[in-house]
Amino acid sequence: MNVSIFDMFKVGIGPSSSHTVGPMRAARRFLVDLKDAGQLKQVAMVTVELYGSLALTGKGHGTDRAILLGLSGETPDTIDADTIPAQLDAIRDAGRIKLLGERDIAFHEPSNLVFHNDEVLPEHSNGMRFTAIDARGETLRADEYYSVGGGFIIRAGERTEGDADAGPVPYPFSSAAELLGLCAQNGLTIAQLMLENEKVARSEDEIRRGIQELWSVMQACVDRGLREHGTLPGGLKVRRRAAKLYADVKQQDKAGPLDVLDWVNLFALAVNEENAAGGRVVTAPTNGAAGVIPAVLHYYDRFLKDSDDEGVVRFMLTAAAIGILYKKNASISGAEMGCQGEVGVACSMAAGGLVAALGGTNAQIENAAEIGMEHNLGLTCDPVGGLVQIPCIERNAMGALKAINASRLALRGDGEHKVSLDQVIATMRQTGRDMQSIYKETSLGGLAVNVIEC
Repeated sequence: MNVSIFDMFKVGIGPSSSHTVGPMRAARRFLVDLKDAGQLKQVAMVTVELYGSLALTGKGHGTDRAILLGLSGETPDTIDADTIPAQLDAIRDAGRIKLLGERDIAFHEPSNLVFHNDEVLPEHSNGMRFTAIDARGETLRADEYYSVGGGFIIRAGERTEGDADAGPVPYPFSSAAELLGLCAQNGLTIAQLMLENEKVARSEDEIRRGIQELWSVMQACVDRGLREHGTLPGGLKVRRRAAKLYADVKQQDKAGPLDVLDWVNLFALAVNEENAAGGRVVTAPTNGAAGVIPAVLHYYDRFLKDSDDEGVVRFMLTAAAIGILYKKNASISGAEMGCQGEVGVACSMAAGGLVAALGGTNAQIENAAEIGMEHNLGLTCDPVGGLVQIPCIERNAMGALKAINASRLALRGDGEHKVSLDQVIATMRQTGRDMQSIYKETSLGGLAVNVIEC
């Protein structure tokens, strides 16, 4: 499976890549397949069934809203977030939905959108079943999809998303050892190797423009988060803090030695408050962990000497390579791995990316990425009320600071260390398998049951 930087980093809307972005894409793909088969005009009824983590925390994560939008033909990267409330109100008030904007049928919740809280489909905790029925009551098509983290979706029985790759890459790798070996053999940095692989599908100019566009979306997300005030949606009544923190930090007369930490905190908070509000973010590699990499990139851009656009490109390409290792050898799904698979992976990616941006060696990059995950092992996913707010928002700030520290530790060394990145990824995978399901995005354990919802 060849995974691109533009697979690891996707533009979408909050609050969750696995529970919002993935289901929206799956719903639309199901209907596109029907249309391609010439059957869309025959559809009289559609039912959508959600299983496992999607059922248990779907309401808090916006899965119901995502399904309706996907059935309407919307995509996470192009939808105008400001139009979402009106679209949803129109569907629910009329009890009707226009499939792909073309075929108008009746659609009512909960009869057409069912949450199976006590059932799990066989291939993944984030399971969905779509069924299209004609006017005679006969099934036109029935498919099961899985949202496997980071907005990636697969249909039951498929090996990868769509079973399609751009083609063979010049430097395929499946482990950090292979990656480092290929770099050494060919005199390449990790970023240079990733760039050569990306050229299979895009020109170098397209790749660089795409990376800058991702960085622009991250910057715009931070800017919005620093302007917005008020309370986040959902029953917890969590108040936004980034804008107030921003105002406080700007007014400080004399900079203290640790004031940069306040800036990193507010960058991360800004992104994840926007995500919790359903705003536009970049999955990095997931929505729940979307604040870590932008916060560290903002730290690099604003506070480090000689930062430039080329450093941003090195950061993003390197971070993507590290993320690919986790996706291939473990998972970036909180429903599979707990939050070690989200904030932990983002921390690892950001740590390695920052070292690359600062001109570190490949060995130092691998060391930083290993440190970033080693100290997130066992991190649970236990969102209070099924909302991506507590502890998720603060956890991104902590993950960003940990990534910066991991990069500093690695840059102070020569790259030699006892625990390899491959070993820590294998440990993360085993830890995720051993972790009880109540700690894996089900809101059945941890803080989710020990904090009283307001």
